Amino acid sequence: MLLTKAPRILQWAYPGLIWHGDRTERRIFLTFDDGPVPDVTEEIIYILDSFGVKATFFCVGENIVRHPDVFERVKAGGHRIGNHTYNHLNGWKTPDDEYIENVRKCEVLTGTGLLRPPYSKIRHTQVAKLKKAYQIVLWDVLSRDYDARVSPDQCLRNVLEHTQNGSIVVFHDHVKALERVRYALPRALETWLERGYTFGVVG
Repeated sequence: MLLTKAPRILQWAYPGLIWHGDRTERRIFLTFDDGPVPDVTEEIIYILDSFGVKATFFCVGENIVRHPDVFERVKAGGHRIGNHTYNHLNGWKTPDDEYIENVRKCEVLTGTGLLRPPYSKIRHTQVAKLKKAYQIVLWDVLSRDYDARVSPDQCLRNVLEHTQNGSIVVFHDHVKALERVRYALPRALETWLERGYTFGVVG
């Protein structure tokens, strides 16, 4: 079974993290992980701009260093910036001190108090050490745009079938996701707007 909705048990296990926004407001929070990546991030920005939508980009520090011009384009577009660690670390496999140092190294570049753990994997001990300085953002709808087993149409259905008021939806501005996000994102935006949703940035 391919996970597309955040399990309630995970939300229960990590109650201090942000899983979704206000369920009473007809608003969606689009997020993009793993960039900035040339062409891919820029194509996503173009799609968002064509619908007048702002999103939150959780950026990997080493990608910011490699592609500073693309990062500046994200910021210039009025999108929110988040921290996705400097080296896209798996918190479950990384000692706490190393993980926290990596987060702070990325923060020097992003200048943000928003953090999304890569792979959605972070230890409770890491949360305890980071939660005073960061809003730790997870998600409740996963597009699976990075998964080669998922067709572009299935990617679209993943987000349309599970999104509700306040949903935080995950896409990726990464080469491996491009085929699916290129197909799904504009069609999802068109449908959500027809359904009366508005869009916000996290934090």
